[in-house]
Amino acid sequence: MHLRCITIAALVAALPGIARAGDATPRLFVPELLGAQYTFIDQHQDALRSPYAGSFSLKAGGDTEQSHTFGVYFGVQLPAHFQYYFDVEMFKGEGVSGATGVGAIVNGDVVHSGNAGLGKRAYVARRYLRWSWPLGGATHATDRGQDQLPGTESDRHIEAKLGRMTPVDDFDRSRYANSARTQFMNGTFFNALAWDYAADTRGYTNGLLLAYMSPHWTLRYGMYQMPTHANGQTLEASLARARGEQMQLTLRESPDSWALRLLVYRNIARMGVYRDALAIAEVTGAIPNIQSGDHDSRHKYGYAVNAELPIADGGDTGLFARYGWNDGHTESFVFTEVDRDTSLGAQVSGLHWHRAQDRLGIAVGMNALSRVHRDYLAAGGCGFLLCDGRLDYGHEEIAELYYALQPLPHVTLSPDFQFIRNPGYNRDRGPARFIGIRAHIEY
Repeated sequence: MHLRCITIAALVAALPGIARAGDATPRLFVPELLGAQYTFIDQHQDALRSPYAGSFSLKAGGDTEQSHTFGVYFGVQLPAHFQYYFDVEMFKGEGVSGATGVGAIVNGDVVHSGNAGLGKRAYVARRYLRWSWPLGGATHATDRGQDQLPGTESDRHIEAKLGRMTPVDDFDRSRYANSARTQFMNGTFFNALAWDYAADTRGYTNGLLLAYMSPHWTLRYGMYQMPTHANGQTLEASLARARGEQMQLTLRESPDSWALRLLVYRNIARMGVYRDALAIAEVTGAIPNIQSGDHDSRHKYGYAVNAELPIADGGDTGLFARYGWNDGHTESFVFTEVDRDTSLGAQVSGLHWHRAQDRLGIAVGMNALSRVHRDYLAAGGCGFLLCDGRLDYGHEEIAELYYALQPLPHVTLSPDFQFIRNPGYNRDRGPARFIGIRAHIEY
């Protein structure tokens, strides 16, 4: 069989068989429950100035919605340095204004809801095989956690993953801004939004990760399946036709010190081009449609810079910053509609007011679009999240403040406030305000 005909999806389907191959005593390799979580978010969007609206605009009169996510996470230690992980999740509820109308996603947990046709049943989030080869030297202990078996691991090792996963598990991570379930809820702060990473509607995909890990620097490369269309749930079968690739170099003095991450990526997929859509609309006299001239093997490329700096309290107080950029010529395809993003924020430990387990987070950010992306929306074109019908362009400006209170072990309650000027990059609308309360239970 020709190599390009072997798909990642086929390899993923074979993973359970791979895990059992050569296992003379399978009863020894018993799955371990590594964790479970439940997250509830009640979020209210205030009414906003809205002289006009389109099909994907924030609701002028405001909105209140609740979301729920459930997750159970398993792992199995296998022979020859292999591990196998299997996670199941379920989402119920909705995001305010249908989780559209802004590039800065205001409830990051809503991305796991998928689209209206997916339903609210349980689904497999991750299903992958991990292999780690120690390179000698010092070791460190690994605690039990989601997708991490307890034990010891070499500080210097080679790592590979194959299966169903999400790129954000391994790329663009941050100690202070990484999870909508426990930290900042706005997407501007827990990811570089201009990194349009490969994933289905829920945020997962099939792929391969290769990494070299050491105490002072790591290098990761990942290749993943892209969806067949923007924000779609079906993944392309052929990596020759469509794929997302990224590479990240991480530099740090020690595991608990400052960190600098440099990421570059390239997506290949059946994408439309904003300039082509505008040209077709000019000839036909119709409203531009980004899908009118889509074609296989179109490219999008970009980069992200991610930094964190522990300041005090054993690293529980520190600063973070991100900057992301993509070329902005082809359509926003997977996560949200952002071509440039900048963010800066801080986490402060509650140790300073005798609440050592609590956290206070504050951040500001800005999202922007490429020139041709702006022209497309101004002419009435729609993306998969933005469609006001017209546009008086202005950068999205975002601020968020949250407080994570831990009243009991394993339980966190977080009031959250967000402010967005020029929602959907439109100076004619807003500003928009969001007030929320989040409850998170984690084992």
